[in-house]
Amino acid sequence: MADFVVTPWEVRGSVDYDELVRQFGTQRLDGGLAERLARTAGESHFMLRRNVFFSHRDLPQFLDAVERGRKVALYTGRGPSGSTHLGHLMPWVFTKYLQDAFGCELYFQMTDDEKYLFKENLTREETLAYARENALDLAALGFKPDKTKIIIDTQAIKRLYPLALDVAKKTTLSTARAIFGFDNSTNIGSVFFTSVQSAPALLPSVLEREKTGKKNAVVPVLIPCAIDQDPHFRLTRDVSDKLGYPKPALVHTRFLPSLRGGEKMSASDAESSIYTTDTPEDAERKVMRAFTGGRATVEEQRRLGGDPEVCSVCNYLKMFFEPDDAKLAERLRAYRAGEILDGENKQYLAGKVTAFLKEHQRKREQARKTIDKFFWEG
Repeated sequence: MADFVVTPWEVRGSVDYDELVRQFGTQRLDGGLAERLARTAGESHFMLRRNVFFSHRDLPQFLDAVERGRKVALYTGRGPSGSTHLGHLMPWVFTKYLQDAFGCELYFQMTDDEKYLFKENLTREETLAYARENALDLAALGFKPDKTKIIIDTQAIKRLYPLALDVAKKTTLSTARAIFGFDNSTNIGSVFFTSVQSAPALLPSVLEREKTGKKNAVVPVLIPCAIDQDPHFRLTRDVSDKLGYPKPALVHTRFLPSLRGGEKMSASDAESSIYTTDTPEDAERKVMRAFTGGRATVEEQRRLGGDPEVCSVCNYLKMFFEPDDAKLAERLRAYRAGEILDGENKQYLAGKVTAFLKEHQRKREQARKTIDKFFWEG
């Protein structure tokens, strides 16, 4: 019995990714397929080389479409229940790499309705405000409004609702219960919501049919996301064929760990996460208090070395902040050998984090002038 829990709304315990692949029925994004993705994209990405993106559904079929010169699209999103943290940015950074490589449109869904339905303490006004604020973080990463459609569910529902209805009609309550664990206490909006989350996966094909007049036109879609969101799209894939649309492909990322060690960053635990709205000083303080793979004493660490596998500082470098493979390998070697102590390692990461935040926050404020160009209501 696994001693961890991964659902779209909760991640708890130390995640065994091999076991999770088995439970979810996904496939490993192994060396050969990762190399093919890099080759098709024209260049590799450090998150791909380091197996940060580790799992997939139907990625080869999506790459077939790209290699044949077919029109494709990307889809990812955010559940706006608070400020964006670095863990949320990971799939967005990878999505930007894919969009630049394939020159395709991105459909980015802000599920403000989901967070209202699943979070007792949030109002509709609050989730909508978070959606607009979180959108600034997407724009700050360099996405362009002519290729990026940000869809806030409650604002674009007129366009999403017909597709959500089609999905809902083909989905039984027993299927929803089996995938999500709904019970008699679940509000009926939550049961319906996953149909709304399915809609953007079908939308590129719908728009292509409207544009070209070809009733059977299809646009293959790839969804880069954290592995906890896979159940939503398992349902989408179950019904898309029945509705005459291609099954969306997925690539899954691991979770950026908590600064406290172990579990993923938690939006409900401010000290476990670094937010894009944190001051550089607060971010540095959090890094300097982070859980590490060091020993009880300096002497022991010099003699025995540290363990980068459990060290949140090393994992932040590996998964986000040190894209240079040679520099990362040398730092991890030195950490294992006891040549680098935790204080020095923390200072190194803190410098990278604060530099990133200063630049990101500058771009984030600039984005306020243009953010309305991203929002799409159909």
